[in-house]
Order: sequence, then structure tokens, then C-alpha cells
Amino acid sequence: MKSDHVKKGMQQAPHRSLFNALGFTEEELNKPMVGIVSSYNEIVPGHMNLDKIVNAVKLGVAEAGGVPVVFPAIAVCDGIAMGHVGMKYSLVTRDLIADSTECMALAHQFDALVMVPNCDKNVPGLLMAAARVNVPTVFVSGGPMLAGHVKGKKTSLSSMFEAVGSYAAGTMTEEEVREYEEKTCPTCGSCSGMYTANSMNCLTEALGMGLKGNGTIPAVYSERIKLAKHAGMAVMEMLKKDIRPRDIMTKEAILNALTVDMALGCSTNSMLHLPAIAHEVGFDFDIKFANSISEKTPNLCHLAPAGPTYMEDLNEAGGVYAVMKELADIGLLHTDCITVTGKTVGENIKDAANKNEEVIRPVSNPYSKTGGLAVLSGNLAPDGGVVKRSAVVEEMMVHEGPARVFDCEEDAIEAIKGGKIVAGDVVVIRYEGPKGGPGMREMLNPTSAIAGMGLGSSVALITDGRFSGASRGASIGHVSPEAAVGGPIALVEEGDIIKINIPEMKLDVDVSEEEMEKRREKWQPREPKTTGGYIERYASMVTSGNRGAILKKN
Repeated sequence: MKSDHVKKGMQQAPHRSLFNALGFTEEELNKPMVGIVSSYNEIVPGHMNLDKIVNAVKLGVAEAGGVPVVFPAIAVCDGIAMGHVGMKYSLVTRDLIADSTECMALAHQFDALVMVPNCDKNVPGLLMAAARVNVPTVFVSGGPMLAGHVKGKKTSLSSMFEAVGSYAAGTMTEEEVREYEEKTCPTCGSCSGMYTANSMNCLTEALGMGLKGNGTIPAVYSERIKLAKHAGMAVMEMLKKDIRPRDIMTKEAILNALTVDMALGCSTNSMLHLPAIAHEVGFDFDIKFANSISEKTPNLCHLAPAGPTYMEDLNEAGGVYAVMKELADIGLLHTDCITVTGKTVGENIKDAANKNEEVIRPVSNPYSKTGGLAVLSGNLAPDGGVVKRSAVVEEMMVHEGPARVFDCEEDAIEAIKGGKIVAGDVVVIRYEGPKGGPGMREMLNPTSAIAGMGLGSSVALITDGRFSGASRGASIGHVSPEAAVGGPIALVEEGDIIKINIPEMKLDVDVSEEEMEKRREKWQPREPKTTGGYIERYASMVTSGNRGAILKKN
């Protein structure tokens, strides 16, 4: 056992004295030591129930003959961090989580790990750590929130942000906004639409790193507790069979996750996280090849904010396995990939059934024949930009309009809410990329303001920043290279005509190359917007969005 390095032999007598201080028995020191990475805290609604999940995992590990040992991981609530300096500190935690988990797991020589994340950056951060540490590892998330109910309709967090936009437009009263405020987020759990947290928890199933239901069983269901117990048991079985994360997270498994992503209509943030996870296993994931996957993968789900269904509905319809079965039946998945169950993808999903074709469209009747995400390229985004096309209305699939240029999110919001943005405009928000922000803030406030003010079907938004999974509309993010490194988005001027063609995967500014070169010669790098500390170190090492905003040495 790996943990024998800290438990066995005369040289480890000092180590055993410290285990004695922890109350370990001799019997426990003879068993495998399983680290349980708990993302529990009291500030993230998706994490407030993780103490119960962790306790259930502990029972499962102990039941199967292991010794569970809990240690923590940090977590940021993107919703609470939204729209202010706090959002600079969201994406950057992904690498902190990966680094700190690697440190804890290797410093203490755990034999196996169970990761207990839920929201946004914890899932990819812990997947990155799992690949680095490479001991048997199972994931079990805290589960999604139930949808809210306002005036007989289901709601989610995006409804709340859009309500604020409607209030600014004068189409909703303060009392109506207050009703949304009280009823939109009714339970603990990751927010109820197909936002980033739920996207990544579903893709963890598709990768083979989580058990069936990991992405969809609601947080408040007792079934989630049972899932956690089974996760604890499963990791002990993986330890016996020596199945490790790098056996599971192969190139083929990552392509499976990308395929399921397209069918589910996941958050654009998955196009940051899948490349980062791939990087950890040595797979050079260029976001542009997502288009070849998208072109042959039907979009089967329109979960909020793209449509009227929610995570609880996907769960009742058969969950991720039902979606995977639809895709496997037409040959779109690598079904021989091994998973945390000890079985292959094909064996796991063979009995899955689509129980509601309103929620999961069959492949014979998809929402579209192409996937939920697209990577656009052109002279404005030579290295690509990402759009959630399943959440774009038909009339905005092809759009041409004047650029309204803003060098930060706050200025754009002020203009939108001040009525200065009109139908046809293309809002450009730059210097918000991984390096320029720094931290690549989500733009849920401006996209929600646009939607709430009734401009969602007539105004586009492009940025070198990113979007929340709750964003909808013609919102194109991750534009690379970013403005901070002199990408073409830094050279756009007020009034330039921006051309967007999502079906053809094109994003261009109607300016000659000669004129762009003149602007390039005049362009000067900006002083970094940092105040020292971690964020400054992050900005000095981070790559653009097309590489997954991974950290590299200069």
C-alpha cells in the first residue's frame, strides 16, 4: 500500500506516533487509508450539504474495509462573486484546488481518494488533481438544486439575474423582483439549470469518474446519500483492481465527455475545463476540434437557460446515462473505456432508457443535428471563441452590427442599463481575459441585463472573458488571443462592423488587414490590473482561453 510509506517499518515510528495522536488504532494502520476531499463550506449553497455527503462516503469506505480521512478544498460561489472584483477570484481557484489537493494527497501518501465537489471550479480542479496524483479515485458531487417556482413557472438563477434587467427596463416592479428573490433558489445544491457546476458534474459521469446519477440526483434527495455510500465502496473496489484516473481519463474518454457536452448543451465553461483536464493527462486539446465533434453530434437537451427543463427533469428522464445511450446507439461514443465502476462505458449504459422524450430528445428528433457548443474563428478570433449555440435564438445565428467597445465589464453594464445599447449592436467587452482581467470574469450581469431589457434577440456580446452557464443569447466568449496580449479584439474601435456567422463558425471584424496592422503598431500593452498576491502570480503564468487558461512558466 502507498500509505505504508508513512505507516510501516522502524523508520516510520515517528510517523506512527503522530497517527497515535490522531487516535488511530493499530487495526486502522493495517488498512488502506482513503483521503476524502471535502469542499464543504457555509458560503456556497451547493456546498452546504457536503458534510452529509462526506459522512456517507466515510461510511461506505469503512464498510468496504478502508480508513476514511477527511481534508478540505476551498470553493467560491460564482453567483455571490458575480459582477464585482470577487469574480476575478473564481476561475483562479481551479488551480489552487488542484495544487493544494495534490500537496495533501502526496504529502500524506493516501492509497485512494474520494473527491466531494459540487460547484464550478471544484470539479475540474479536483479532476486535474486526480490525474496528477493518480491513485484510485471516485467523484461524488453534492447534487443540483431543485428549480424554484414563481407564478406557476419553474425558475433558476438566470431568471433572477434577468429579473434585475427587467426591473432596469421598467417591465418588472420591485415587488415582483422580491418574489423572484424569495423563490428562485429554494434548496441547497448547485443551481438548477445546465450551468457550469451541473455541466461538469454530468461530464464527470461521461468521463467515467463518477457513478450513475452523480450529475443529476438532486441535492435534497436521500438517493444522493446512498450514492455517496456507494462511491466510498466503489473506491475500495478500484483499489483492489488497481484502476487509476489515468486509466479512465484517456483521450477517448475526454472525447466522450465532449460528445456528451454537445448533446446536453453544457456551459461554455466546459471548453475551459476539458482542455485543462486533458493537459494533465498529456492530451493536447485544441478547442477548434470541438467543431468536428459538434458537427456530428445532435443536441438532445434544452435545459435552462436554453429551455424550460431543469436538472430534476433530466434526472427523472434517465439522466446522463440515458443521453449516452442515445449517442452510443448511433456510434458516437467510445464504449470500451473503463470507468470507476470497474466496467466499461458500454456495460454501464446498456440498460439505460430514455423515459421522457420531451426532456431528452431521441437522436431521430434532436433540437438540432449539431451540438450545443461551437468554436468560431476569423480575423477577430484567430485562435477561436466559444458560443453556446443551443441557447441562441434563430434570428441571431447570423448577425452583423456596429461594435460598442468597453474595456471592462462595469462600463458595459452601465451602458446597457442606461439604455445606450440598441437593437443591432455588438457589445465588445475586452481586457477581461485570463491575463487581462486577470481571472477571466464571467459576464452573467451584462448578458442578463441584455436579456432582461428585451434585447436578447437583437444584441450580441463578444468578450475575451467568459460566460456563466446561466448566460444565453448570442454571447461569444474566450476570444483568443485575448486583448491583454495584443489579440485582434484589442484593436477593435467603436463603430467597426462585427460579423457573426454561427452556422459557418465565423467571427470577423470588417476592417482591412492593412488597417488592422496600423492599429497593431500603435497598440501598447496595459499595466496589469493586479494588487499583488496570488492573482498577480496567476496573471504572470496563465495562457489564453483557447488553451483552457492553464498555467505555464514564462
